[in-house]
Amino acid sequence: MNLEPALQAFFAEADELLTRMEEALLGLESVPDDRELIDEIFRAAHTIKGTAGVFGFDDVVHFTHEVESLLDRVRDGQIAVSAAVIGPLLRSKDHIGALVRAVAEKSELSGQDRAEGDELTGVLLGLLGKAPAARGDSLVAQAPGVPAEPVSDAGDDDCAGSGNWHLSLRFGVDVMRGGMDPLSFLRYLGTIGEIVHLHTVADALPPWLELDPEACYLGFEIDFLSDASKADIEGVFEFVRDDCVLHIIPPYAKVSAYLDVIRALPEDDLMIGELLVLSGALTRAELERGLAQQKGGSDSEAPAGPTAPLGEILVEAGAVNAGVVDAALVKQKQVKDNKAQEARSLRIDADKLDQLIELVGELVIASAGVQNISQTLANIQLSEASEVLLRLVDDVRDQALSLRMVQIGATFQRFQRVVRDVSRELGKDIELVISGAETELDKTVVERIGDPLMHLVRNAMDHGIEQTEVRVANGKPARARLMLGAQHEAGSIVITVADDGGGLNRDKILRKAIERGLVSEDAQLTEREIDRLIFAPGFSTADQISNLSGRGVGMDVVRRDIEALRGTVEIDTQPGRGTSLSIRLPLTLAIIDGFLIGVGTATFVLPVGVIVECVELAGEERSAARARGYLDMRGEVLPLLWLREAFDMQGESPTRRENVVVVQFGQSRVGIVVDQLMGEHQTVIRPLGKLFSALRGVSGSTILGTGEIALILDVAGLLQIAGRNELVSHPATRARGVEADERSASLNVQ
Repeated sequence: MNLEPALQAFFAEADELLTRMEEALLGLESVPDDRELIDEIFRAAHTIKGTAGVFGFDDVVHFTHEVESLLDRVRDGQIAVSAAVIGPLLRSKDHIGALVRAVAEKSELSGQDRAEGDELTGVLLGLLGKAPAARGDSLVAQAPGVPAEPVSDAGDDDCAGSGNWHLSLRFGVDVMRGGMDPLSFLRYLGTIGEIVHLHTVADALPPWLELDPEACYLGFEIDFLSDASKADIEGVFEFVRDDCVLHIIPPYAKVSAYLDVIRALPEDDLMIGELLVLSGALTRAELERGLAQQKGGSDSEAPAGPTAPLGEILVEAGAVNAGVVDAALVKQKQVKDNKAQEARSLRIDADKLDQLIELVGELVIASAGVQNISQTLANIQLSEASEVLLRLVDDVRDQALSLRMVQIGATFQRFQRVVRDVSRELGKDIELVISGAETELDKTVVERIGDPLMHLVRNAMDHGIEQTEVRVANGKPARARLMLGAQHEAGSIVITVADDGGGLNRDKILRKAIERGLVSEDAQLTEREIDRLIFAPGFSTADQISNLSGRGVGMDVVRRDIEALRGTVEIDTQPGRGTSLSIRLPLTLAIIDGFLIGVGTATFVLPVGVIVECVELAGEERSAARARGYLDMRGEVLPLLWLREAFDMQGESPTRRENVVVVQFGQSRVGIVVDQLMGEHQTVIRPLGKLFSALRGVSGSTILGTGEIALILDVAGLLQIAGRNELVSHPATRARGVEADERSASLNVQ
């Protein structure tokens, strides 16, 4: 039987559960008495332990069991939530992750991880009083004011004599088809107690000619010695609960409990009774007396009328108030709704999703070719069919891309733990504030933006935010704020990392840059150029090397990683008030809505999301704009960039008129002068090779319906060109632009 799909599902689920566990633990620091968070943490640990037990991952089971014991005490109120508890639990979460990764990678746990596990086990046992918690029935929620039902009554002659749990278990016929091994559940059961007696029931086994080798016909009668609770025992079979019949009888239960099981099971009553006698769960006398009572009472009249709901009975008896019952019903509905939503979800392999996007891209290109042919032939029926095809391809493209869109909130939540640990290491009190967590962008972008954000967050905490005593002396709140935010803007996503610290010290930055030879002593730099020095390779303002900074690596990597995603990073700093870094990224790296423009015989693509408007440039206005280098747009100055000259293209400009495409990127706006406007076009982005990786103003290429290649323009790069005045035909202006470009290249911060 191939268990690989089930194993991969376990590893993915364990990763999600550990993430939720960490988020809940961090939330518990702020709200120590939040019962829902405590329950969520317990459920995560319990589920991981249960699934690991099914697959026989004993190291995971044994360590997680100690974590679960501590959480059990916390749930019962025996141990108060405090930093002394949350700290070890966070470390335990990390160690569980290391154990799961070792299993997933089929490797041995490192010596450091083993030492960490041994130390944590000692810490957990210390919190438990040097011994594992005796959970008993504490895991079973008890309504306030309702006494627990006694499990034994020495004076009751109707009680069975065994002190063991008894389990009547019948696996469903499709258990093994679902990838589950029935014996693995029994092995896991043995980790929380001792199987005293086990009898296999195979009455469901059909004749040999009718036997299905993939079906399961097994059942078991089990006597089980353990101090575990009923909830613990049920948890062992959690993953086959809907595909098995399980009856659990507690120790010293009444004979009637066994008789109820006998009536519920499909086998012959006498046969089940014999099994119970053989296992020691019942004496023969108890069985015979119970069966006789059952037979004698079978003709008794059943109680008339429907039975009142349990909640109403408890309220009328004064055991609980109506509010408790209502809250429980609401919680029950939420659980059912969540399960229904989970049932509608489907986990898909990321590689399959990438292949789908590739095929959709090819479909977009093919549909553009069909549309081009229909326009050439001027056939009405063919044109109508191509329009329908194009509309359907648009819908398929949008739906396929939406599958790759994920919320950035999960990435932001990772930094809750980072901020907590780093702030304590630095001796600072820092609060992380997250906004725009629901903002969606391409999963590939989300995966690749994590490391740059990590550098920026750690840098802000180390360099940007002052020590607590300095903040208080400057009249600031003792607790500093680090803000992570995201929002959509003009077809892009803007991610902001901001702090309320001391801002960039430009004098210190410039001094360090001169010391490291990054700029000359007589260099005249603007404030923006000084700020961007922090992205230079090997640059650091730290006076000494620490675990966090001082080695001059990190910020230059941030810049390279962001530019590799066709993004830009901007700095806004105010001395004494803080610094904000804005990362602007494309929403997707696969397919965009483009706008075709032409210069001579070449075709280019601009993203539709950055286009503000298009205007005609002709006559005297055209001559004036060429002389000035800008256009008067309704009283505002609009810098112009002649695309033909920016790319040094051969040929003459049109004699009659040109067109200006007004684009905006962030707070900057520029007009791109082109020969012709060719309309919208679905654009499948193809990356440029390494040979063209340093080409400014171009971010990729695409294939048109005619089979020709069109370059996709990088608006951020074009704005940098426009900002250096490389847009006018005057030789002096062009020389100044080249000089500015060489200076930026020497700083390596362009």
